[in-house]
Amino acid sequence: MEERIIEVRGQKLYTAYTNSFEGKPVIVFLHDSLGCTQLWRELPAKLSVAAECNVLVYDRLGYGKSDPMATYERPVNYMELEADLLNDLLTELNISNAILFGHSDGGTIALITAAKYPQKIHSVICEAGHIFVEEVTLKGVCDAWDAYKTTNLAERLQKYHGDKVDMLFRAWTETWTREDYRSWNIEYLLKDIHCPLLFIQGEADEYGTLDQVEKTVSQVSGTAEKFIIPGIGHTPHKEAPELVLKRTAEFIEKYS
Repeated sequence: MEERIIEVRGQKLYTAYTNSFEGKPVIVFLHDSLGCTQLWRELPAKLSVAAECNVLVYDRLGYGKSDPMATYERPVNYMELEADLLNDLLTELNISNAILFGHSDGGTIALITAAKYPQKIHSVICEAGHIFVEEVTLKGVCDAWDAYKTTNLAERLQKYHGDKVDMLFRAWTETWTREDYRSWNIEYLLKDIHCPLLFIQGEADEYGTLDQVEKTVSQVSGTAEKFIIPGIGHTPHKEAPELVLKRTAEFIEKYS
């Protein structure tokens, strides 16, 4: 993969891009609220080969090797703003046939991007994304905050995010647990998604119920499929990697 720092709206984003399959779509990986390029491990490379598609992986602002956030305080529509930034990044790289693979926050950003910028999006794989706030999500966030304060979680995350860890962790936990965030909801955007969608979720997801899946696939305007994995939690691509790889490659091939 070619590693580059790309400036978008005056902010430097770390990217890793492979463009070896001429004329084929680009699978764009969107990490979760504590993730980064490195934490996808081998999945991007394996899916690139299995689906015979190109791959773009990048660190969102405040994560991994990208510039830090200016502040941990985020507006309620921060994921909508991330979708706008992604659109600008795709423009910068001249990508107009993206397959978005997003996990958790990344899955939500993928949905929003497909709704707002349909001309650039080929299809979406949403893994454990959210379209509204649930009590189980807030409990998961609070449990993570407790773990951050009482275990070596911060030290483990520093390996990937350096001195940005405290800022990104506060940005995630304090935004989701704010009173004004409880009414956040993107269901109104779903009707604008016309491209094929695959929603992957673990049946035992500790951050969201299957309502997230059902209400998403029932409201989009395009073809929608769901892949629910029994006994699996919030990170199916790590907990059941071969299942996710196989199902995702099949989905991409079906709609290519």
